[in-house]
Amino acid sequence: MKYDYLIVGAGLFGSVFAYEASKKGKKNLIIDKRSHIGGNIYTENIEGINVHKYGAHIFHTSDKKIWDYVNQFAEFNRYTNSPVARYKNETYNLPFNMNTFSKLWPEVFTPEQAKAKIAEELSDVKIAEPKNLEEQAIKLIGKTIYEKLVKGYTEKQWGMKATELPPFIIKRLPVRFTYDNNYFNDSYQGIPIGGYTQIIEKMLAGSEVRLNCDYFEHKQELEGLADKIIFTGPIDRYYDYKYGELEYRSVRFETEILDMDNFQGNAVVNYTEYEVPYTRIIEHKHFEFGTQQKTVISREYSDKWTSEKEPYYPINNDKNNALYQKYAELAAREENVIFGGRLGAYKYYDMHLVIAEALKLCQKEL
Repeated sequence: MKYDYLIVGAGLFGSVFAYEASKKGKKNLIIDKRSHIGGNIYTENIEGINVHKYGAHIFHTSDKKIWDYVNQFAEFNRYTNSPVARYKNETYNLPFNMNTFSKLWPEVFTPEQAKAKIAEELSDVKIAEPKNLEEQAIKLIGKTIYEKLVKGYTEKQWGMKATELPPFIIKRLPVRFTYDNNYFNDSYQGIPIGGYTQIIEKMLAGSEVRLNCDYFEHKQELEGLADKIIFTGPIDRYYDYKYGELEYRSVRFETEILDMDNFQGNAVVNYTEYEVPYTRIIEHKHFEFGTQQKTVISREYSDKWTSEKEPYYPINNDKNNALYQKYAELAAREENVIFGGRLGAYKYYDMHLVIAEALKLCQKEL
């Protein structure tokens, strides 16, 4: 059978394209090397709880068109991302806000007092142009917050000392002088009731799907099946690492079923001291306000990436960005292959941006 499109990767980008192409009467074959659809937004039901298999995914956007688009596939609840940070035996609200400041400094109650306290901490700091992440963070929020809530977590996340990391990583650190624990500023936010997998199932209903199918193992056979390829895998792998490997950070998960109804009282708790090996614990039931008798938690460990591990976060420093540009130039010359998604574009996308990019491609291509 001949297809119009071979879509490599059954994640969000490929699935949006497949859905829109199906509506236009196109025949699609979508393949994925994993045993399930959904990519990293896959949710698995365990003990009646929708478990975010590859880490917390909270949908948020200020684009009403994107919000309306995704709501055609599932009903979303009113979940608001309000993570908690744990440092030793202390807990703090995130993002940094008046609740954080008043807990750190008991004498601080007003925005004016909080600003004065941070300014006091910066009075002897002489950083004109931050050279690294540590300097950038201290310049933004002072030494106390940096030492307790940023340093250890960041060094675990990236596997490097904060003094070795570029300053741009933390330039958008949210600091608010209100008592508001909502991490995102977006107009729309929530979790699909029943998990994310149902969304992908509906998107792929009009396409043929083959799982446990590695594109590179079956490349010759697959390429002849379709007029065009939508490739959402790693762009450097597609070109057989012609210019070298792009770098990523990976994540390892330890998931556990606990015989209790509530482990930590919040969906996301970050562990910010370096000595605790995991970066955070996710308690999945809280994403959907679950009342099940048991609970499921996942400890997340930031991990050094190798080609045997799943690439999660692109390391978008100057070296890797320059390398990606070489691959992007090769991709631009392709007539029948289109690259997309976070691995194809070597860029970390939130879910709403993945959908926006996929719809942009659909407008151009279909």
